[in-house]
Amino acid sequence: MNVLVTGGAGFIGSHLVEALLNKGCNVTVLDNLSSGRKQNLRGVSDNDRLKFRLGDCRNPDDIKMALEHVDAVFHFAANPEVRLEIADPKECYEQNIEATYVLLEAMRIRKLESIVFASSSTVYGEATIIPTPEHYGPLKPISVYGASKLACEALVSSYCYSFKKRGIIVRPANIIGPRATHGVILDFIRKLKANSSELEILGDGKQKKSYLYIDDCIDAIIKAYESTEEPVAMYNVGSDDQTKVTEIAKRVIAEMNLRDVKLRFSGGVDGGRGWVGDVKNMLLDIHKLETLGWKPKLNSKQAVRETVRNLITELQ
Repeated sequence: MNVLVTGGAGFIGSHLVEALLNKGCNVTVLDNLSSGRKQNLRGVSDNDRLKFRLGDCRNPDDIKMALEHVDAVFHFAANPEVRLEIADPKECYEQNIEATYVLLEAMRIRKLESIVFASSSTVYGEATIIPTPEHYGPLKPISVYGASKLACEALVSSYCYSFKKRGIIVRPANIIGPRATHGVILDFIRKLKANSSELEILGDGKQKKSYLYIDDCIDAIIKAYESTEEPVAMYNVGSDDQTKVTEIAKRVIAEMNLRDVKLRFSGGVDGGRGWVGDVKNMLLDIHKLETLGWKPKLNSKQAVRETVRNLITELQ
């Protein structure tokens, strides 16, 4: 199979590229390297079934070239972090919504049938049902990022039903692991490297969320793609437990062999959120994906421990 992975030099995208190559696929990567890095693909750079194209999903010409001889699209290019939207909501709109529209329109013209879209658990906003199932509603995102992902979901769904395509929409929890470029674990490690006696924690420290290791995430994405036949299917991708931000802080401190570190809480915004748009309590219902035969190998705490060790090594 010939596949296109947009954002394939990013954190999740690069791991997905490796997995698809291991399954025998021919993989084209389209990435503008705004947040992705070519070095993320260094482990497969000599694979003759990998083709890298420097380009932008917002550019119809770049998309047209990238879609040549492609059977399916894994759309993982996006503005990667919720907090970036506060400084520039327009960039979030363009990189997420506009880029997805340009891609879907090019797929319509070329009559490509299958797309896997990386959405986000942020589409749920502050859900009142925990764990939160895929059919939960109404969806009320509390961030521009979450709203942009929900808009993209609607575009994917409409194109699939209108033009007879197949869309698999995955809603990941907090995905962590090697090559991560942002997130609480990386923030903590960098802060402690700068000041080993004190660690600032954004918010009130009571945030609790689901964390999933990258290998489990990639397995889930591929399982969803291989198992879905309906026109549009949505899957939560996460662990079946939560961990608190203070527990993550203590794990980072322990793995860095530090002692007597003072935890300082910023207090946060809007009732203790770490930032505007931060969802304080998130746990996804993953039963739908489990019925396909997938189950995470690591729980949240195990995923955090493994990621801390990986990222400490990467930053040395």
